[in-house]
Formats: sequence, C-alpha cells, structure tokens
Amino acid sequence: MKSAIYAFSGDPITFGHIDIIKRAAAVFDRVVVAIGMNPAKKYLFSQEERTEMARRSLLDIKNVEVKSFSGMLVDFAYENNIDVIVKGIRTAQDFEYELGLHNLGDSQKLGIDTFALFAKPGLAHISSSAVKDIQKEQGLIHDYVPAYVKQCVEGKLSEQFIVGLSGEIGSGKSYIGKKLVELAKKMGVQAHNIELDHLSWQIQSDLQEEKYAIVRKQIIDFFGQEVANADGSINRKILGEIVFADRQKLDRLNEIMEVPILVRLRRELKDKKGLIILNAALLVEAEMSQLSNYNMILLSVDQKIQEERLLNRGLNKEQIKHRINSQYNFAHKKIVLENEIREQNQGKLWSLKNNSASDSQIDKLLNDILLYFAINKNA
Repeated sequence: MKSAIYAFSGDPITFGHIDIIKRAAAVFDRVVVAIGMNPAKKYLFSQEERTEMARRSLLDIKNVEVKSFSGMLVDFAYENNIDVIVKGIRTAQDFEYELGLHNLGDSQKLGIDTFALFAKPGLAHISSSAVKDIQKEQGLIHDYVPAYVKQCVEGKLSEQFIVGLSGEIGSGKSYIGKKLVELAKKMGVQAHNIELDHLSWQIQSDLQEEKYAIVRKQIIDFFGQEVANADGSINRKILGEIVFADRQKLDRLNEIMEVPILVRLRRELKDKKGLIILNAALLVEAEMSQLSNYNMILLSVDQKIQEERLLNRGLNKEQIKHRINSQYNFAHKKIVLENEIREQNQGKLWSLKNNSASDSQIDKLLNDILLYFAINKNA
C-alpha cells in the first residue's frame, strides 16, 4: 500500500489545502494529513483546534487520516512508514521554498521523497492568512473555507456566533429575534438582532451612496415606474404586491438585492460581538444559509393565527395567499436545511412553534443556542 503525508499548519485549513489533499488521495492508497507545531510561529488556533478543523473538513475522504505532530516532518513520516511527502505549490516562491525543504529533508538520509502538486488557478489566491485578513474586515470567507471552519474563524477572530432566524410569514420572526436579544442581555451575554429586511429597506429607500441609487434604478427599470416614489426611492408596498404574486419576479428581486445586502451586512456586523441573529424570511429560499453556517432557528405558526396576524398588518386574503405561496412552508424549509446540514457536515436546526411562545420557551431555546456555541453567561 502506497502512503503519503501532507503536512501544513492548518491555521485554518482552506479549500486550497482540501483540493491538494483530494488530489493526493486519488493517487495514493493512504494519505496522512499532519498538522504541525512550530514553536517559533504564532498561531490563531491551538494545535488541537487546527487538527479538529482539518478532521471535520476531510470526513468525506475515506483514505485520509488526520494527525498532529511536532519535530521534523521527515522523522514523523519515517516513523509512520511513509516515504512520500506531498507539497502544494501556489507560486514560484513556494516552489523555491519547498525545494529547499526537500533538500534539507533529503540530507537526513531517510529515503523520503517529495511529490509536488500545483494549485489550480481558481484556488491559488486562497491562503490561511488571506482568510484571516478578510474576516478581520467582515468579508465573505465561505468560498475560502468549509462552514465549520468559517464558524471557528468568526468565533476566534471576531468573537461572533451567528445563527439564522427564519420561518413562515407571520410566524413572529421580529418578536422572537428581539426577545432573544432581551433575554441574552439579562444573562450578561452580548446579542444583536440584524433584520436583513431592514437592510433591504435602507437600500431601497434612503442610502445616498451612488451604487444604491443604481440598484434602485435597476429595480424601477425591471418592475416598472409604478414601483418608484417621486424622490426615486422604492414603493415597497407596490413592489411587494408584484413580487409576491410571481415567484420568478421575486427571484429576480433577490438577485438584484443579494450583493448590496451582503455589503450592508458587513457594515452592520463590524465591531459587533457575541450572539448574532440574522433575521430574514427568505434565508433558505435565497440560498443564504451559509451566512449563519447552517445554524438556524426555524419558526412555524398555526394557519389560523398566521392569517389573523397578516390581516392585522393590513393585507387582504388574496394578498395573504400570494405571500404564503411565494415562500417555502415550514416543512419545506426544514427539509432543505436538514439536507444542507448533512451535506456540509455542519450546522444545527432549532424549531419553535410561535403561536404565542412563552418567555420560558424562548429562554430554553436561547440556552440551547448558548450551549451549542459554548458562550458563557456572565450574569
């Protein structure tokens, strides 16, 4: 059986590392992923944390095992009966550096050879340091690292623990979000409820930056002059009547709004610490569950109470029907989320029926979330 070893610090592991490991696993019968410890280097994560992130990220590759080590890599390879070291090469500087390491290792006369794999062009820009630099500015890193690693980086660097809050229309998302924040603060836990719909309202209404004026014009050009107010802002009531009566038009609106909302979300997240609740009706439908690392509170409500709440908002029965039909129901959202969690090997789903949820029910939900994220209560 031909074995190889791929060693790196994994601070944190990225999709670039994972691609090299997958390609090595297709060549060798057994690949040992070795997470090293260099006393002269300052790491963000402990060796145990780095090893666990790698293990979780590589679960689906059957002929890969993850170990931690210290000392010379060639000694570790020799002791594990491995005679090939896999190296990932991203740049010319990497090549020169790895060539030097190969020559140093070869000088130990242990018969250990080097197998070089060049990074794919679409992944060559990804590095552990880039991930940390982007996260420091609240940038998007879900294309750089798996969801579990993203959650770890957010927790370690930004002290943020993100959970989504979604559910059927009229299920009381705003109330539950605000109540969770209120109860968390009583426990001495920092918490924030960010409503993506409010960010959308800002973009469509009064943000003065040039790009948001362009976004508003895009909406008017596509949906017609009837959605425009005299000042150039968007009449959300009229726009809502259009998009909630036609799923394709709703999808188009989501396409227009996706990037602007993500930019505003980054600004909203800046300097916020603790439990972050991302509150949005269409998180699942818009395929944005990765923002909360597939951690989601999903609300349901009885049909009669749902209709009463929507009537109280001023909607008529025809409008209510269109709104309900434009979204996934609770069961559909739940199936999609469970599939995502299974595929990603990451995430947690909490369900709550909010006909009239008591403080004790919401308090239990909050405590379950704090336990999951290992957030300490100070009160």
